[in-house]
Amino acid sequence: MALEKADDPAIAVDDPEKEKTDWIGEAKSIGLLLLAVLAFHSLVAKPFYIPSVSMMPGLLVGDRLIVSKYAYGWSWVSPTFHILPRMEGRLFGSLPERGDIVILTPKDQSSDYIKRVIGLPGDMLELRGGQIFLNGQAVKQEVQPDLKLPIDANSPCGGTEFPGLRDTDLNGNSFCTLPIVRETLPNGVSYDIIDLGPQQTDDIAPVIIPEDHVYLMGDNRDLSADSRVASPLGLNGTIPWENIGGRAEFITFSLDGTTSLNPVSWFTSFRSGRAGTSLRPDRAEPAAD
Repeated sequence: MALEKADDPAIAVDDPEKEKTDWIGEAKSIGLLLLAVLAFHSLVAKPFYIPSVSMMPGLLVGDRLIVSKYAYGWSWVSPTFHILPRMEGRLFGSLPERGDIVILTPKDQSSDYIKRVIGLPGDMLELRGGQIFLNGQAVKQEVQPDLKLPIDANSPCGGTEFPGLRDTDLNGNSFCTLPIVRETLPNGVSYDIIDLGPQQTDDIAPVIIPEDHVYLMGDNRDLSADSRVASPLGLNGTIPWENIGGRAEFITFSLDGTTSLNPVSWFTSFRSGRAGTSLRPDRAEPAAD
């Protein structure tokens, strides 16, 4: 008996057209994913890398941290790539608090800086011999024990930045001996700064901070291109609040600068004890009545 040709769709030969990749659909999916990531970075939070010594001792070169983008509302500087034209004001805006560590874009540059908020709108700020005066009152400073910071590739304690501060202990370990001062702002926020001695930026004539502007300084007080320093190196005075891109929240991890193509170095280059460190400043308890 002759066999009939099977015409059941279930056993039909697969159509090769059905196995082709939908490249247009894949491209759309990748594009949507990229847009979602950019939106998250622009509106919610983004990672940030510390490239300089200006915020030591709290932040070291090689630290990676998270910056919240919504803390002060949004402005032209909020998008990750700063693609918007510069304009005044903020959407759902609020001013930073004294002591906040913020990411900002200078008035005449496109790169991001990280500094600490010291003065707010309406404040009269000046420096005398390295001490801050806000509205005529000296900001409290207390000398602390020297910090012995271990030396590594990202913290080499170079002679140009830290002359004469490199030392070695009895076990042969190299470290940088940093003079530390504890500074406390009028709102009770405290943090450590590095004071290397008399510098040109230790004396700043009184300045009245304009409306919707802030005065910013680095914690490594003598090696920070901040509001005290003229452009193009520094911030050249007060900064409009719309130039602030977000608030530093916490350190995710830190690298000592020895990472290489060797996969083992991806683990050995991690600095211990820095992941999870909060960057929200300490605040003193209110004084008892």
